[in-house]
Amino acid sequence: MLILWSYLFLFAFGYNSPVPSLAQPTTTITTGSPFTFPAARSTVLPDPSTYFSSNLLSSPLPTNTFFQNFVLNNGSQPEYIHPYLIQSSFSSLSVSYPFIFSNSSFASQIFSPDFTISGLNNPNPNQTHVISSFDDLSVTLDLKPSLRFFLVRGSPYITCQVLQSLKLSISTNHKVVNFVPNSSKARFKISLDNGQTWILYASSPITLSHDVSKIVSKEFSGVIRLAVLPNSNSKYESVLNKFSTRYPVSGRAVFSKPSSVEYKWEKKGSGDFLMLANPLHIRLLDVDDDSDIKVLDDFKYNSIDGELVGVVGDSWVLKTDLVPITWHSIKGVKQESYPEIIKALMQDVKELNSSNISTTSSYFFGKLVARGARLALIAEEIGYLDVMPKIKTFLKGTIEPWLNGTFDGNAFLYDKSWRGLITRAGSNDTTGDFGFGIYNDHHFHIGYYLYGIAVLAKIDPDWGRKYRPQAYSLMLDFMTLDRSPNLKYTRLRNFDSWKLHSWAAGLTEFENGRNQESTSEAVNAYYSAALIGLAYGDKRLVTLATLLTTVEIHAAQTWWHVKEDSKLYGTDFTRENRVVGILWANKRDSILWFAPADQREFRLGIQLLPITPIAEVLFSDVEYVKQLVDWTLPSLKRKGVGEGWKGFVYALEGIYENNIALKKIRKLTGHDDGNSLSNMLWWIFSRG
Repeated sequence: MLILWSYLFLFAFGYNSPVPSLAQPTTTITTGSPFTFPAARSTVLPDPSTYFSSNLLSSPLPTNTFFQNFVLNNGSQPEYIHPYLIQSSFSSLSVSYPFIFSNSSFASQIFSPDFTISGLNNPNPNQTHVISSFDDLSVTLDLKPSLRFFLVRGSPYITCQVLQSLKLSISTNHKVVNFVPNSSKARFKISLDNGQTWILYASSPITLSHDVSKIVSKEFSGVIRLAVLPNSNSKYESVLNKFSTRYPVSGRAVFSKPSSVEYKWEKKGSGDFLMLANPLHIRLLDVDDDSDIKVLDDFKYNSIDGELVGVVGDSWVLKTDLVPITWHSIKGVKQESYPEIIKALMQDVKELNSSNISTTSSYFFGKLVARGARLALIAEEIGYLDVMPKIKTFLKGTIEPWLNGTFDGNAFLYDKSWRGLITRAGSNDTTGDFGFGIYNDHHFHIGYYLYGIAVLAKIDPDWGRKYRPQAYSLMLDFMTLDRSPNLKYTRLRNFDSWKLHSWAAGLTEFENGRNQESTSEAVNAYYSAALIGLAYGDKRLVTLATLLTTVEIHAAQTWWHVKEDSKLYGTDFTRENRVVGILWANKRDSILWFAPADQREFRLGIQLLPITPIAEVLFSDVEYVKQLVDWTLPSLKRKGVGEGWKGFVYALEGIYENNIALKKIRKLTGHDDGNSLSNMLWWIFSRG
């Protein structure tokens, strides 16, 4: 785990607020006067009433959640609810314990409906499902009139409540080769010709009959649970039998302490409680002599995310050492480098002119805002304040039009249907602003503006006070922690509390579920929110944002950073890839949305930009950094490689080959639109 030095801990949590005049320290994330951007009239957003129960429509709805496919189009694309792929199609629900296919280009879980559950003689066979409730760790899916599925992430069992007496149909794409009930007819062991063995549990005796591919019941009401035996070892069956009588119906993640996340489940039945943990859970799980938690190291399920391990305990606490949230470099800049940085600063600041910005894209414009803010912090760190007035003018000129709604080319708007921000460009075009209008990439885009706002509020407290409501409205779009019908935004819009990282894709149906490409921009979003907290003396915001920054980094290092000796993915994929391109809920891709797999400098760069102090923590494993750079450098020999993308490779090379990287950086003829020579020199000269 990352070590947080005590002085940085105090600094990060705002006990010495850098701008105490802006606000008194608060215990809640507050906006002061409520602010709402102008109401939107979107022509491209789906109707949330199609699948959400009517009682949920008065509350903010999730737009990047693990079950998003269930509420888009016809709701029939599978979703990965560990360890099963789940597909709901009209009046039935299909369960698959997926096979993982992997080669050098991608790894993917293959959906094949091992069992499909429905009611016999359903009067409405074409009726769609309804989401009757949801939370951080679960979704409840109803197939009316009688079937309710509690889909809880990490449960080795699929739990179905039969609400009223009904004859059940449980069909399979395979052949039933063995069917063995116990003496009470409340447990059935079912073997299929694909080599799988499943166990069906019933809360009371149930009469089942079967043919080659279908199991049917007589009238039954109560609870049935279905679980695959992932291993022929008899211990697995014993474990499943032992814990089959206690089942979860919902689960939530609690962010009540500075450095931990607690999982709490609502449970029914009796006995001890079994769930599955992913590799990052196991790394962070707080298990000590006083804990009631027991890890079953020899009880595991396969997953594209790594082995899922059994954990017994009523609730979990995931603890971590928090990363440092600092305005400036962690180790400081070498003083002998000041003249070279100042020379670059003078030129970069000279070129700042908000009126010369031609882009109207919320993403690319935000990058330019953050680039200017970086210049301010570099100048502040090395004590060269002569350039500060012009930087301040630039930041005001770029940020205020977006906050005031006076920018001619675009604007932030408020969507009342799903409750969140969209842009004018995205309100009638699904591709506008990279899909921001259908809730793609919100944390990426807004994170850049928050960075600029935080810096400007730091150096100009009067300006910060004036624009605090707008700043908080932007931040809360993806940082709202509470869940209430009265709130303007959904809870933690992008953050996945079970995987402990964000998803970028919004209200678009994908075969492989949600996805995220750029972990570094996700880290930047939460880091920038923490800086907002520092600028406004908001301890609770700093606390939450620091924790999200920390676990987002852990997740990036776990699932995106592929070390040479990693056992997480297949041998071929690991051999050919040092970093994942696009990480899907159900797939790992080597390609990017904008580049093929062989253009490795793009893959490295999109996992590093923007270069800020938090990037040092994200790439703190020097051995891995060297592997990544060595893997990438041959790509720079291609004709036409962009100077900006070269710069990101050299920046990481500078972690372990400082002088060599510096020489290469001095020869660059250009930089990424969110980067600058000043920032590159600051990075190289702050490597310690």
